[in-house]
Amino acid sequence: MTPGLPPVRIRVRLFAMQRETAGMRELRVEVPLGATVDDAWSAVVEVVPALAPGRASLRFAVNGSYADPDTALNDGDEVACIPPVSGGSEEDPGRRILEVRDTPFPADLASELERRLATDRDGGVVTFVGRTRATPGTPAPGQEAEAARHAGRDVEALEYEAFEPMAVSILGQIADEIEASWGVRRLAIVHRTGPVPLGETSVIVVAAAPHRDAAFAAARYAIDETKARAPIWKAERFTDGQVWIGHPARTEAMDSG
Repeated sequence: MTPGLPPVRIRVRLFAMQRETAGMRELRVEVPLGATVDDAWSAVVEVVPALAPGRASLRFAVNGSYADPDTALNDGDEVACIPPVSGGSEEDPGRRILEVRDTPFPADLASELERRLATDRDGGVVTFVGRTRATPGTPAPGQEAEAARHAGRDVEALEYEAFEPMAVSILGQIADEIEASWGVRRLAIVHRTGPVPLGETSVIVVAAAPHRDAAFAAARYAIDETKARAPIWKAERFTDGQVWIGHPARTEAMDSG
């Protein structure tokens, strides 16, 4: 710290594999005036050295928005450490349904979302349903050894965790991008958190539009961008352990050009 200057006090939130490694969901650190997100991360590693190997695959958010490591911090800021992502509620009835739910989905949820969104002007309604499958996915960076320990076994369930306020905000950005690119204004993205047993639904996307091409494009973009950007994490559960799945979060929209 610089003598005579008060420190900058930062709240740092940890999720998924970082939370498990640290054994805590958040911690408070002090950094010098003018410090950056990267400086805050260094302060965290001083407290929990075991987190250091995960730095290459981390992304960061400051006060709920993705931020570069060289972003300057102010006293009282919240820094979220975003580990590789898998793949609250904000609702505008009849136009957008963007939710993160911590309870099992009703069996008729996809049909309900279609009924709520589609109008007589919509010639195409495309629905994507993501379910828990038995075959494992790609382990997140740092999870390779644990994945090898479960090689050849079937997944028994998934466990989802989310930074909910930021996740819903990102879903809203994705919906804005879809409207700008394809003119699709009626869209649902609903994602589960918590345990999701084998064969059950973890995410539903519904896109309603006058023409099928736009509806297909919107639904595909919605699920791809949700998996790439939303701070939602997935762990595959086995009898004697679990493996976190995913890739480093993409902090910007995919370049469709």
